[in-house]
Amino acid sequence: MKTSAFLYPWDVVGDPQAPARIAELGVQQVTLASAYHSTRALTPRHPRHRIVTAAHASVLYPASGELWAGRGLRPYAAGDWAPTPDPYGEAAAALAGAGLEVHSWVVLAHNSRLGAEHPGTSVVNAYGDRYPWAPCIAQPATRAYLTDLAAEAAVRPGALGTELESLGWYGLAHLHAHDKIAGVGLGDAGQYLMSLCFCPACAQGYAGLGLDAGELSAAVRRALEPVWTTGPSGAGHAAIEELLGPDATAATLQWRARTARTLQEQAVAAVRAAAAPGFQVLLHADPVAYHCGANAGVDPGHILSVADGVVVPCTSGPALLAPFAGHRTEGSVIAANLTVVSGMGGSPATLADDAARAAGLGATELRLYHAGLASDADLTLVRAALS
Repeated sequence: MKTSAFLYPWDVVGDPQAPARIAELGVQQVTLASAYHSTRALTPRHPRHRIVTAAHASVLYPASGELWAGRGLRPYAAGDWAPTPDPYGEAAAALAGAGLEVHSWVVLAHNSRLGAEHPGTSVVNAYGDRYPWAPCIAQPATRAYLTDLAAEAAVRPGALGTELESLGWYGLAHLHAHDKIAGVGLGDAGQYLMSLCFCPACAQGYAGLGLDAGELSAAVRRALEPVWTTGPSGAGHAAIEELLGPDATAATLQWRARTARTLQEQAVAAVRAAAAPGFQVLLHADPVAYHCGANAGVDPGHILSVADGVVVPCTSGPALLAPFAGHRTEGSVIAANLTVVSGMGGSPATLADDAARAAGLGATELRLYHAGLASDADLTLVRAALS
């Protein structure tokens, strides 16, 4: 299967050995970050540094002054963690010179600085708490920003395709700085209820479905009371209905699914309009439509009719592939995303077996997270598996 390794531009720029080292793993492609969230990243082989601290979400290329002029919501430039004014472009050229295909990696609805500077853009839960890391994707200005960012960050010079991450709802489950929210296990239903948004745009959306936002938020708070005292019971859609009731559950799911679907359609269309024919567009996706996060919850049949394919989290097992495989058409990409950093819970030693299991459930390609973060020992195991 075609295999791609994730990389950050700072893994490559300033390290002349990096492109050949990645090519020697046996991968055919690199998925290279062009727009990314805040992070602290290890660079274990770089000749100049060992830790890169990206203080806020940013683009890793020079953003268009013309496109973003006069707009309140616009991408942030990288700070001193960016090794050059165009780290994506320099890294992409070096990797292509080593014979690797380069696809862009674009993180969208995940931006703490945006929420801090524009608090009105954030998801607001039923208690009135804002989630600054989670832009509400129902708001028109946010949708316009995300759609234009998707197109600009995806279609970089030399890129043959893109992978769009967090193109959907973000919610409570997020590894925020020094996270301290694991004291109560919320379970599937609690996570969903704590991720429902009650900003003005969402309140208007609920009203269009016959729900009063004030009454709904009160119902959500009542539904969560047993979770705070006794913990979660049950899992999946049935557990949400048990807490919130079937009618309110159905209405909130309808609003959120429609909002995410239309944004995904708009963003993919914008990318294709900006790209040359044949440019591949994939989404990081979860087949459970109400799930939030980097792997956006989607309807498998719908998303495979919109995008060229999906990248599916498989580090905990390949089960999430099957719903997508059932809707695959000729040419659809179903990429199994496997963590190969043992220190982050990955298992590079079992990569060959994990890839075989993924193929058995419909995977057509592999993604390896993350060649820049992995130790030399992990990369040795990856090289052996891919050979």
